[in-house]
Amino acid sequence: MTHEAAGVPTTRNDEDRQDNDRPDAPRPAPEAEDAPGAQDAPGEPDASGGADAAAGEAGGPEDAQPRPEARLARAVQVAEQALIEFEIAVETFRVEVENFSRLHHQKLGPMYTRLDELDALIAEARAARTGDPEDERKAREARAVVMPMPGVDELFHDWMDTDGLSPEAAAMLTEQAVRPPKRVRPSEEARKLYRELARKAHPDLAQDEPERQRRDEFIARVNAAYGRGDVDLLKELVAEWAAGPVQPLAPLSESEELYARLEWLSRRKELLTVLAKELEDGAIGSMLRMAPDDPDQLLEDIAEQLLGEVSRREAELAEMVQ
Repeated sequence: MTHEAAGVPTTRNDEDRQDNDRPDAPRPAPEAEDAPGAQDAPGEPDASGGADAAAGEAGGPEDAQPRPEARLARAVQVAEQALIEFEIAVETFRVEVENFSRLHHQKLGPMYTRLDELDALIAEARAARTGDPEDERKAREARAVVMPMPGVDELFHDWMDTDGLSPEAAAMLTEQAVRPPKRVRPSEEARKLYRELARKAHPDLAQDEPERQRRDEFIARVNAAYGRGDVDLLKELVAEWAAGPVQPLAPLSESEELYARLEWLSRRKELLTVLAKELEDGAIGSMLRMAPDDPDQLLEDIAEQLLGEVSRREAELAEMVQ
């Protein structure tokens, strides 16, 4: 019995089946799940999964490449760590030099002083015996080493200026009252510049508090220059005010900040290298490098040598004064 006989409406699929029942009708292609090879092979991804995996493999290496900024940041991190280690090494050596210098002075300083005194006594005894002006000159030089005369700067530290003794120092030495400083009468040009700056930069013209502070600081400099009658400085202040406030620098990009950091690290390392070389080339540093493992023994050896020198000079002096 057909569908029509049963009273069921004919559908499109029924028509397709009727058409397919004809001998000359083309056979439909098998469904995807019925097609040979359509079943997934064991251990192989399906078509969609394979495409996704292939896409992932294709994009993986590119995605794995770090950004240039990341590589630069890593270089900065490595440079910072290396600089820290270098600074520790330099500071450690500096402390060693300082401590060894202190021990050297405490232990050997009196011996050096005694040697200088013996040299002066020997030179003076020789000059007294010969009366030679050259020997007398050498005797004075040897004595000066033992008792050096203080320099003028040491005697009058902070008491002298370019014109000699300051008024305060002169008053203290002569027991006189301190004279007031000489009045400065600003020139007409200085007054003109001052009035110009005062009109332009007066703090009352400020629109906000930061601007008022800037003007207050600037006017204080103007007043100081005018009080000294410094025309050249007033002209510089006129040009400075005309240029306007210093504009803040544009923010740096990440790469620019990292490069700037690398440059600073490089300059810092150069400075530390110079400091390390100065420490190594100094007298105490050179001594430390002679005995890095046992500097105390080095001091003992030097002390023994100095004692021998002291004994020889004392014997020489004893022969001269007999």
